[in-house]
Amino acid sequence: MHFNFLQKKIILVFFIIATAKVQAQTDTIHLKETEVMSSRVPSLYNESARIIQVISKDEIAKAPVQSLTELLEYALNVDIRQRGTFGVQADVSIRGGSFEQTLILLNGVKMNDPQTGHHNMNLPVDLQDIDRIEILEGPAARVYGTNAFTGAINIITGSKKENRLKLSSLIGEHKLYSTTASLSLGIKNMHHYFSAGKKASEGYIANTDFDISNLFYQNTIQLKKSSISMQVAYNEKKFGANSFYSAKYPNQFEHTEVFFANASFKTNGRFKFTSNIYYRRHQDRFELFRDNPPSWYKIHNYHLTQTYGAEANLNFNTCIGKTAFGAEIRSENIMSNVLGEPMKDLFPVPGEKGQYFTRSHERQNIGLFAEQSYRYRDFSISGGLLSNWNSDFDSKVNAGVDVSYDITRNWKWFASVNQSMRMPTFTDLYYVGPTNKGNINLKPEEAIAYETGIKFNSTAVNAHIAVFHRDANNLIDWVKHPDSAKWESRNLTNIITNGFEFSAKINMESIIKSSFIIKNIKLSYSYLDLEKNSENYISYYALDYLKHKFTASLEHRIYKRLKADWAMTYQERMGTYTNIVTNEETAYPNYVTIDARLTYQANDWNCFFEAANLFDNKYQDIGNIQMPGRWFRAGISISLSLEKKTAKPEYDIIEIL
Repeated sequence: MHFNFLQKKIILVFFIIATAKVQAQTDTIHLKETEVMSSRVPSLYNESARIIQVISKDEIAKAPVQSLTELLEYALNVDIRQRGTFGVQADVSIRGGSFEQTLILLNGVKMNDPQTGHHNMNLPVDLQDIDRIEILEGPAARVYGTNAFTGAINIITGSKKENRLKLSSLIGEHKLYSTTASLSLGIKNMHHYFSAGKKASEGYIANTDFDISNLFYQNTIQLKKSSISMQVAYNEKKFGANSFYSAKYPNQFEHTEVFFANASFKTNGRFKFTSNIYYRRHQDRFELFRDNPPSWYKIHNYHLTQTYGAEANLNFNTCIGKTAFGAEIRSENIMSNVLGEPMKDLFPVPGEKGQYFTRSHERQNIGLFAEQSYRYRDFSISGGLLSNWNSDFDSKVNAGVDVSYDITRNWKWFASVNQSMRMPTFTDLYYVGPTNKGNINLKPEEAIAYETGIKFNSTAVNAHIAVFHRDANNLIDWVKHPDSAKWESRNLTNIITNGFEFSAKINMESIIKSSFIIKNIKLSYSYLDLEKNSENYISYYALDYLKHKFTASLEHRIYKRLKADWAMTYQERMGTYTNIVTNEETAYPNYVTIDARLTYQANDWNCFFEAANLFDNKYQDIGNIQMPGRWFRAGISISLSLEKKTAKPEYDIIEIL
C-alpha cells in the first residue's frame, strides 16, 4: 500500500517540476553557487557530476531535532542506527553500507576512529555551530582517501564571518536540559569563533541517562593572498549503555573523551595550494557492568587511540582544464587492555588509578593522488586516481571517472564509475569478548560502483533521480552460524548492491506569487537490494539494511510570526536480530516516526515547542535496544548582533548637501 502512496508523491513532484515558473530568488540560487568537494578539484554545486546533499544552516535551524544524528535521520539514503538519543551514540551508513564504511569529516579533516566506527560520531560540535553539511553519496576514495567506502559526510563550521553572540537553552521530559553559547567575532583580518555546550538527561528508561559536553574554537587569519585556519575542540560523553553491545548485559556504561586540533594553510591565485595537519585523541572506558558486577568480571575495557596526519593539495587551471595532485600521510595508534599486540612495558591509563594498558598497535598510511577535469561547452569529465600504501596491508590503487552533460539550463545528465576501499578497524582485528571474536587475518574491503541519473536545479526546485550498482569484495562483517554462541569478524566473499533514489526540495513561495501558507516541501525516497553470499551466516551489520526509506518535511506559517515544521520518515529494514525474550531470530518491524515543532520568531530571538516521535510509535534501529517514545521539549534561542551601528541615512544626506 505504501508503494501507491510513494508513487503518487513522486508523480506530484514531477508535475510541479515540469510546470512551475520561477519568479523569485531563494536559497537554491545560493546552493548553486556553493563550492563543494566532490572531487580533488573544488567545484560549484551545480557543476558536480556526483550526488551531493547540502543541508544549509537555515534548514538545520528549522528542523525539529536536537542533535546531528537526529538531523541525518532525514537525509536521503543515510541510515542512522541509534543506540542512544541526542547524539549519545549512533552508527551512520550510506547507500546500504556498514557503519564503518562512511567517512566523517569536520571542516574537511578526517574524524573516523581506528578503534571502531561506533566512535565516529563523537564530534566536538553542537548543531548551533554547523554552517552546512555536505553528504557525498557513493565511493569517495579518490576525493577523501581510504575509508570513504560508500560515501562521506563533511560537517562545516565557521564559514560565515559575522560578529554575533548566540545563546540557547532547552528543557524537556526525562529531566532533559541543554545549554549552548557561541561567540563569533572579527578583529581586522582575523576571525574567531568559540562555542560551549552541555546537555544531559536521566534517560527514558533505566540506564539510558547521559551527560555530554562540547568545547569548540575556530580561528581564521586572512592574509593578502592566503589564509591560515586553526581549530581546537573537546568532547566528553558519559552515558548509560543499556544493551548497547550485548542484550545479555543491559547494565553497561561508557565514558569517552575526544581532543582534536587542526591547522591549515591556503593560497589564492592561479595556483591554489592547500595543506593541513591534524591530531585526534580518543579515550574510552567501557564497563560491561555499571554496578554490582558478578565475581568473574574483573576489569573494565580501556582504550586510547591517537591519529595524526598531514595533507597537501595543489590545483591550477590550464588549457586542458583543472589539474590537481597531492599527498596525504596518516598514522593510527592504539593502546588498550583488550586490542592490539602485547606490550613489553605497561603504560598507565590516563585518569584511571591503578589501571594499565597491556596491548598496542600502530600503522601508517600514505596516499598519492592526481585528478584532471575538463569541460567543453555542455559536456564535462573528471578522472583521477589514488595510490595507497599501508604498513599492515598491500598497496592499492583506486580510480574513478565522472561525466555530465547539461541537457538544458536546468536539466543535467550525469554518470560515474568509482573504486573504493576500507581498512579493518582494530576492533575488527583484535577484539575478543564473551560474545565476540576478532580476526587478525582480515583483508581490506574493496568495491567498484556505477551510477547514473538526472538532476533538475532551479531557484524553486532542486531534484534528482539516480540508479546505482556496487560490487563489493572481502566485505567485513560480524557473523555467526545459527548454532554458534560467538560473533566472528570475517571477509564475506561478495555483496552486490543495487539502488534507486529520488529527492526534491520545493520552495512554494517561488512558485506561487502570493504569500502562500506553505513555504517549503522536501521529499525523498530510496530503494536498496542486496545480493549476498552469506554462506548461511547470520549477519550483525552488513546484511541488515534499509530496503525502503521515505522522508518528507513541511514548513508552513500559522499566524504572523508563528510557524510549524514537520518531519516524517518511513523505514523498512531487512535483516534479523536475536530476540532476547524469545531467543529466536526476529525480523525488524517497519515503522513511521513524525517530529513536529512550533516556532515563534522575533527579531533577535525565537522560542519553540516540539515533540519527537509525536505519535509515540515503538521502534528500534538495532535489535533489543528500544528507542524512546514521544518526547516533549521546549527552548529559547537569542542571537545578538555585535556589529557597529552605521550612521543614519538622514545624516549622510545632510552632509552631502
